[in-house]
Amino acid sequence: MGADSEADGLLNFLFYVVIVYPVTNWILKKYKDGRGMALAVCFLGLIAAAKTYLEVLDRGPNYYSVLGVTRMSTSAEIRKSWKQLAVKYHPDKNMDNQAWATAEMERIKEAYDVLINEEQKAAYNKFGKEGTTKAVIDEQQLLLTMAVFYMTWGMLAYILTLGKASKNSRDFIYTGMIVMLVIEVSLSLQDVTLPEWFLPTVTEYEIVWLCKTLFPAYMNGCRCLGSFYYTDVEEETRQSLAALRDAHAKILAKLNEVVDQVNIGGGTGKSATKKTISAMVKENINPEPQAASVLAPQAAAAKSGNMGFYLMIAGYIIFYSVFQQ
Repeated sequence: MGADSEADGLLNFLFYVVIVYPVTNWILKKYKDGRGMALAVCFLGLIAAAKTYLEVLDRGPNYYSVLGVTRMSTSAEIRKSWKQLAVKYHPDKNMDNQAWATAEMERIKEAYDVLINEEQKAAYNKFGKEGTTKAVIDEQQLLLTMAVFYMTWGMLAYILTLGKASKNSRDFIYTGMIVMLVIEVSLSLQDVTLPEWFLPTVTEYEIVWLCKTLFPAYMNGCRCLGSFYYTDVEEETRQSLAALRDAHAKILAKLNEVVDQVNIGGGTGKSATKKTISAMVKENINPEPQAASVLAPQAAAAKSGNMGFYLMIAGYIIFYSVFQQ
């Protein structure tokens, strides 16, 4: 990838961070349900598709599309297609627009010169037009360019996903970067070619370009969805424990009232039976429904602790019942 590609990638990054991400985040906050997620995904998909389409138009057709052939076309098929197009666009047959016809002839000749040569064709498939201008591909320079690209985006992704709410987003982004790196290394530096049935007029170089073009959309999508689905387990646990502590304090206060009533009953000479004490406990000890609802998600984890507390209450009741008798 050249300097122009890096500049385009930076512009894409700024576009998604400054414009697309705030809008997507607003959608997720406004519709805090499955509808919000669906709208956010559709919005990101439409933006990414529109931008990619415009960039493809700006790049223009590749050599295969210019000649109307595929990666699997033989030299004879490429030559035949070139001759047919040369006859069609020859300036002598387009007297009304010779300048346009001359430009078309030059474009057709350029594509033909590359695709008819097997070495040039292979270099074009792997590295684009830039690869056809070099006698030897410097793999070390190519690896250095890859390293700069992925380190730059890796640092940007790390900065944009600081904080607990974005931890999962960072994991998804780095996973996508690893997949993209594997694809680029396989298609650019190894003898890996696209299957014949897969987009027959698209080159390996264009697949790598497409991955890097869509990466800003993928990164910002991960940021939005990761923050949307984030749950602060520590904060929820802290709130639940506080609610549990308050509920236990209220129960202990009620229990002290029961003990005071039992003591008063014993001082007046009236016998406090187990039934009387049990009735007083049921009357005074009634945990608030709100606390119970807050503690519901943690009920299973706190079951053993609650059981010990209720056994303590039962021990108090039995002790005072026996003592008063």
